[in-house]
Amino acid sequence: MTTEQDQSTTEDRPSEASSFTSDRPIASGDGRSADYPVEQSDSSMNSSGKGSGPYIDDIAPRRTRDFGDLTRAGLSLLMAAVVMVFAVYLGGMTRGVESDAHTAATAINWLADFPSTVLTQLATIVIVVIVLAQLLIAREWLQAAVSALAMFAGYGVVAAISILISGLHDYTLALALVSAATSFGSVLLPSIYGGMAAFLTAAGPRRTRSTVKWGWNILYATAAVMVVLSWHSVTGMLVSMAAGRAMGMLIRFLIGTQNKGVWGDELVATLHSIGLDTASLIRHQELDDGKGKSLAATLDDDLTEGSRIYDLETTDNRRFIVSVIDAQTHTAGYLKQLWDWARFTSVSIRRDRSVRDAVQHHFAMLLGLHSINLPAPIVYGIADTDESAILVLDAHTIEMPANLNTLTKADAVAYMRYLSVANRRGYTHRRITPDTLARLEDGTAVIAGWLNGDNASASANTALDKVQLLTLFAALIGVEPTIEAARETWGDATLTSLVPFIQKVAVPSPTRALDTWDKQLLTALRSRINAMADEDVVESTEPATLARFSWRSMLTMLLVIVAVVVVFTQLNPEEIITALSNASPLMAVVTLLFGVCGWIGSSISLGSLIDRDKRDNTGVFMSQVAGGFATVSMPAGVGPSFVNLQFLRKSGYRNTQATAIMSAALVVYYAVYFSMLVLIGLFTGRSTFSGSIPTNTLVIVLGAVVVVISVAMMIPPLRHLVTRRLVPLAKTYINQLLDVLSQPRQLTISCLGALFQNVTTGLAFWSALQAFGHTSNPIETTFVFMLAYALGSAVPTPGGLGGVEAALTFAFVAVGVPQGVALSATLLHRVVFYWLRIPLGAAAMKWLDKHNLV
Repeated sequence: MTTEQDQSTTEDRPSEASSFTSDRPIASGDGRSADYPVEQSDSSMNSSGKGSGPYIDDIAPRRTRDFGDLTRAGLSLLMAAVVMVFAVYLGGMTRGVESDAHTAATAINWLADFPSTVLTQLATIVIVVIVLAQLLIAREWLQAAVSALAMFAGYGVVAAISILISGLHDYTLALALVSAATSFGSVLLPSIYGGMAAFLTAAGPRRTRSTVKWGWNILYATAAVMVVLSWHSVTGMLVSMAAGRAMGMLIRFLIGTQNKGVWGDELVATLHSIGLDTASLIRHQELDDGKGKSLAATLDDDLTEGSRIYDLETTDNRRFIVSVIDAQTHTAGYLKQLWDWARFTSVSIRRDRSVRDAVQHHFAMLLGLHSINLPAPIVYGIADTDESAILVLDAHTIEMPANLNTLTKADAVAYMRYLSVANRRGYTHRRITPDTLARLEDGTAVIAGWLNGDNASASANTALDKVQLLTLFAALIGVEPTIEAARETWGDATLTSLVPFIQKVAVPSPTRALDTWDKQLLTALRSRINAMADEDVVESTEPATLARFSWRSMLTMLLVIVAVVVVFTQLNPEEIITALSNASPLMAVVTLLFGVCGWIGSSISLGSLIDRDKRDNTGVFMSQVAGGFATVSMPAGVGPSFVNLQFLRKSGYRNTQATAIMSAALVVYYAVYFSMLVLIGLFTGRSTFSGSIPTNTLVIVLGAVVVVISVAMMIPPLRHLVTRRLVPLAKTYINQLLDVLSQPRQLTISCLGALFQNVTTGLAFWSALQAFGHTSNPIETTFVFMLAYALGSAVPTPGGLGGVEAALTFAFVAVGVPQGVALSATLLHRVVFYWLRIPLGAAAMKWLDKHNLV
């Protein structure tokens, strides 16, 4: 067995970056967009770019969309919502703040003699004039027009909110917002803050224009004075300003802001400040659009996201790669870091708030790799301006992408050895994806893209690095060769310690997007590694907690919230307690036992369709119990089907196979259900509800569906979409469904399970009637129950709530059961088959989640 040894000699280490010897050719610039013409500082320049001045192939885009604007718009809306909640539920606090402000207003009481409109109009005129003057002098016509339109939009949104709040039947919120200078209706909120906030936001950002900065200061001062003099309320001012701010941010994002990054001649001057005299500077990325959005990350600058890349040739014939990141384009990367920070737990995540921090950290990481003799791009230096940060790399040390289709076990060993050296010195990558697999010119394997990495890393980050590389190679070359390479490089002890971290959340999305990725790959990896460890160690190993939350936990939380809402809005404790107190205890217990038998029947029906090697009988039963919990928040039949589908996926079935088995179970259940209705109706002669079957309605619905499908198929794009994408999926699904239904033995057992489930559910209502002293024929009772339950479940409420109760009560009253008895029996039955299943289903869901079965 090979263990992970300390590679202290140069023979065991990957080749050093100094092994680069060949020149990297400068791009010609032919790939640039037609919207970006060549900009030359001297027309007398020769073709080689060495004339009286530098040759520059670059021009700044007019406008850039900043995703930070969307974030700030969302935060503004959140602030408005929080302020209104405080105004309604914490009115004493807001009134206290206003009272304190009024007490401190003695120094400006003389302003109270002026009409409030004089101050607001004066502030509005000053703000608009100084900002528009600066924009027009700078010939920023579009920005001026957009700012004016944003001001009108700000006024409009404030008026709309005022009308909406004033129209509410509950005047609590309106009374909290109204003030001496406002009134109910369209002027409930002071419009100056909404209009000016939208205007200044669209004209900004404030860091780029001095008049916008002064405009905000004037607006803040005006707000303080108006609140202190009791003309405007604190809550009204804040809500109006937040609404205007949000509107301005949305408009600013849609239109874009003027790009203030360093481009062209300014970039040349910045490079000169760090000792690089430019002979030629050529942008060699093609732009996606006119907004300055660059192509995806490349190895030219070590996979820096959102960067502009230039080929630089200096006057002394040196060649470099210049990577420029603008502050406006860095926001998206920072938001992603924040998302990872919020999503992961027990794992440290970098958060580079500014573009300067990001570039300086990248610079430090590359220098650190060189210090431990790992090959990486050689950094010449960094520079930054107010809106851009620049990283300069030696063009001779740029890596090349690896061919993912030709990788072998030997390549896996080389990449794992590279990562091992970095990890042992505390360096972790944090995001190993297919793009990070690179090679030097001589073929040496290197891992690129260290900008999101870190040093002095904890063991959890080191383990995640290894898991990411392990899963990547498992997808590329297979599980067995990857395990062999890992054992050779890291050793069995290190490999088995990774099992708790082999989780989907640890694998980056680009790896999961590979064509060779299989959802069962992680399970195969864990099983193969566990086979090398002792049984006691495997049983005591639990998955590490990596995700702070997941879609599964969010969905579970949503179901719980809906269930709680349903319980507290629809539950009538008095009626249920009265019904249960008058019921026979023995027959109530019998009703409960029939309810348990219903779970057993559905377990048999589903379990018989699952392959023996994938069937967990306890898990199947618990999934049926959990289906009762999902019913609380979904229409009848939808909840159990959803749980069954998730359970089948976790049991090892692909999506189409799991859907086919779940659908087959539904087909069996409803086929048995309606067969029982027909047979019992024929043999008992019961036709009480024959007129209730909506035959004409069903025909009309089917006809409408056919017409819609026919018209849709007449439209070529829709027809092509259906024939090329949907039809193959439907064929696959139908073939698998027919394959499941074509197994006589399994199908027979499934039908018997569905029969047992339906019979015991019907007999449960018969026993509920018996609990209140009403004797009836169990077969006829089952028939009436099944028909009424089918009609009541058609109501699109959680579990058919309301519709089932009404249908059952009406149905049994119609066949001669006293109304009080019918209602009491219905309530008892629903307690067993609906309300009691909420806590039991929640416990079953927790059990399934703990055993990774849902």
